[in-house]
Amino acid sequence: MKFAVIVFPGSNCDVDMYHSIKDELGEEVEYVWHDADNLDEFDGILLPGGFSYGDYLRSGAIARFSNVMQEVVKAAEAGKSVLGVCNGFQILLESGLLPGAMRRNESLQFMCRTVELKVENNNTMFTSSLNQGDIIRIPIAHGEGNYYCDEATLQQLMDNNQIVFTYKNNPNGSVSDIAGIINEKGNVLGMMPHPERAVDELLGSADGLKLFQAIVRNWREAHVVNA
Repeated sequence: MKFAVIVFPGSNCDVDMYHSIKDELGEEVEYVWHDADNLDEFDGILLPGGFSYGDYLRSGAIARFSNVMQEVVKAAEAGKSVLGVCNGFQILLESGLLPGAMRRNESLQFMCRTVELKVENNNTMFTSSLNQGDIIRIPIAHGEGNYYCDEATLQQLMDNNQIVFTYKNNPNGSVSDIAGIINEKGNVLGMMPHPERAVDELLGSADGLKLFQAIVRNWREAHVVNA
């Protein structure tokens, strides 16, 4: 399986994401600059965290108009796995690939620490290596991670089982403790916590690696034919 790590001006978690795929997962991966106009050679798309375009206007608002986002949308529509982490999640929201919006943390302070997440839906291509109800430890690092949506959208997320992760102890004020959601089709996941920073016990947790392993296993089951 071949992954693309999309790099915007201001991305700062692209190296972490690349390391997770190449060194920990053992899969093929390339950096792809924001002005790329074709992602056909890639099987999975990763939007890393950081401060794309300096987070001017609001997080992800400018990155949403980058050339490469047209290709990310095409990849999502084709059913390829798309994972947006932190700023990547914000970009997915701004692009309309996921519903809702991000606000400043309730504390109005940037926070960086490991939190506990509850797995609300393990029936996805991203979470099939986990069990529903599992508590996993994943770092957060954000100032605008307060997920918001209106009541109708929240009800839709619940009805369609699109809430994938919730915070055990909500650090930022997100509605219904939401830490990660998926699209209705089930191939686009946005989450504020950083799984790429939890891929080895030396980092304090290897729980994040299970997400990447699930993506690869799902892809192989769909594309690799055993003789």
